[in-house]
Amino acid sequence: MIHPSAIVDPRARLGENVSVGAYSMVGEHVEIGSDTWIGPHTVIEGHTRIGKGNRIFQFSSLGAVPQDKKYAGEPTRLEIGDHNTIREFCTVNCGTAQDAGTTRIGNDNWIMAYVHIAHDCQIGSHAVFANNAQLAGHVHVGDYAILGGFTGVHQFVRIGAHSFTAIATVLVHDLPPYVMAAGDTAKAYGLNTEGLRRRGFTAAALAEIKRAYKTLYKSGLTLDQARAQLAEQAGNCAEIGVLRDFLQVSTRGIVR
Repeated sequence: MIHPSAIVDPRARLGENVSVGAYSMVGEHVEIGSDTWIGPHTVIEGHTRIGKGNRIFQFSSLGAVPQDKKYAGEPTRLEIGDHNTIREFCTVNCGTAQDAGTTRIGNDNWIMAYVHIAHDCQIGSHAVFANNAQLAGHVHVGDYAILGGFTGVHQFVRIGAHSFTAIATVLVHDLPPYVMAAGDTAKAYGLNTEGLRRRGFTAAALAEIKRAYKTLYKSGLTLDQARAQLAEQAGNCAEIGVLRDFLQVSTRGIVR
């Protein structure tokens, strides 16, 4: 299932039923899981491991060296999980020695055209990146996050699970779980309530999340005071625990 015009290094490891389209290139240190489809004119290089059942569309570049002047040729990595869709003209770079050394993408993500995921980014699962979303280095994105088209994310920013950004949002601070943001620079505009309902959050859980949002955004508390109060509110509520844990590791301040 390799097109005659494709160039696949004989040392690359390809699973069963892998399809490689016309004029694509697969490097020597690449591993691709079974049932993955690679469109034409795609370049996959570097120390890259791709799981099973992925779809990678034409003109994408995966595993290239990071766009970091400090990079000195270290054998850093790119790891991509299973069942991701990566559309046209996407770029995903390997990691750097200054971080974990690995850029990671989880499972079942929907990555639309022209998305850039820079070195050392850590992407969860079930996320959506609309066209032209751009992630600088060292960005962390939680499960089920949705980034609107032309969203720009500053390096080292964390984006919480189930959060949502509108078109052309610019994130220079961390975006907590469940929160919707918009603007340049981003401000909070309520909760991603509809998304949470679609994912099966109960009415009781939604009520607790709304109460936590009021604590964080409507109470007039400082961030440190809100952190302390949310720690008390978390109790046995796992959903608030996710928010509490996010705020504990946040170092850039949050979108408010």
